[in-house]
Amino acid sequence: MSDRNIFVVGLDELNRARLEHLHGAEHYRFHGVIEPSEVYDTEIFPIEDMVSRAEAKLSAFGEPIDAIVGYMDFPVSTMLPLLCKRFGTRSTSLESLLKCEHKYWSRLVQREVIGDYIPRFTAFDPFDPQALHHIGEEGLYFPFFVKPIKSSGSRLGFRIESPEDFEHAVSRLQEDIGTISEPFNFVMEHANLPDEVRAIDGGHCMAEEIIGGWQCTVEGYVFQGEVVPYGIVDSIRYPQVLSFFHYRYPSRLPDHIQEKMRELTRLVMAHIGYDDAAFNIEYFWDEVQDRIWLLEINTRIAQSHCDLFEKVDGVSHQQVTVDLALGNMPDMPYRQGAFKVAAKFFYRVFFVDATVTRVPSMEEIDALQQAFPGTVIALQVDVGMRLSSLPEQDSYSFALAYVWMGADDDASLEANYARLAEQLHFEFEDIVG
Repeated sequence: MSDRNIFVVGLDELNRARLEHLHGAEHYRFHGVIEPSEVYDTEIFPIEDMVSRAEAKLSAFGEPIDAIVGYMDFPVSTMLPLLCKRFGTRSTSLESLLKCEHKYWSRLVQREVIGDYIPRFTAFDPFDPQALHHIGEEGLYFPFFVKPIKSSGSRLGFRIESPEDFEHAVSRLQEDIGTISEPFNFVMEHANLPDEVRAIDGGHCMAEEIIGGWQCTVEGYVFQGEVVPYGIVDSIRYPQVLSFFHYRYPSRLPDHIQEKMRELTRLVMAHIGYDDAAFNIEYFWDEVQDRIWLLEINTRIAQSHCDLFEKVDGVSHQQVTVDLALGNMPDMPYRQGAFKVAAKFFYRVFFVDATVTRVPSMEEIDALQQAFPGTVIALQVDVGMRLSSLPEQDSYSFALAYVWMGADDDASLEANYARLAEQLHFEFEDIVG
């Protein structure tokens, strides 16, 4: 069997190591296209230039190109259909991808089949001085949530409690939305869009009814038209704030709620026409009202969950991405990992800003990883870094480190992380509280 050439947009060493553990990886050769720093460590996305350079590199490759994949959100996710169409490799269509990633179009499509499970919503122009008035005309009143039509992570998302909150959010959006709107508009130009969607370009924002509850993510894929949800991961926040504390797998949601989420997932993804690609959908379960809400659809696996699936099921769910890109039904094991439960923890500080003066040494990191077998610690800051320079942060805190851990039960998992966190030593100066 000849080796298969798989190109990965933004391939870094952490994910190369994960990919090389996949089933069949001995027959795969992984090649990077576009440097990881261009999609990880920046908030500037010259997507037209990146697509052009990726095409040039792929065109110059002297062997067959069997797959082009990625595991990142914007801009990688939106580049893939363009590159795959150009080189004849498998991907869902650009239009079906945009029905997930263009948040206004996505809500319109969701409303057609699962209208009882989505919040009230409307689009608005952040540069329109009458924007707040128009939002009210659509029946949305304080509190509500605003975010760009194409958001990236939790960036530029705001809870609005008052006209003053809205004024602050709009000011930030006016200043920063261009970093996303311009490259996203480039992608939209390549798609066949309904007029009502084309009119709401990447410079627009969404206002949505506040939803909440127990948050989780359904990971799934579509293979030859069949929608397959294969795992549910809980997303647990710090008390009283929007920042994530950890992701936990498998979910502890009641079985009937998990099954209903799988049913909704199959319904909406089939309606969208998404095919031959991975996705995940974020949901809330409001325990008080016993109501499920669909938060958003992402057109990729959640990279944060790779280690969780490897620890619990036996292999990173990058297996799904690679298998689909090669035209194969995904070969995901189930509960064959070394741990019964796993989590990705976010070690955070809740500053407005600060300068980092100390981070844990590599010797300290290695000692902690040995003290807690199976643990992986990834620092996100360096000495001298200003926290406000960190990309892809929410509006309320900064993640200094990611910590993946496994255990035999939830109590042991959380206790082990608490012990580890006490030994992660960072120092700061010029703190703005």
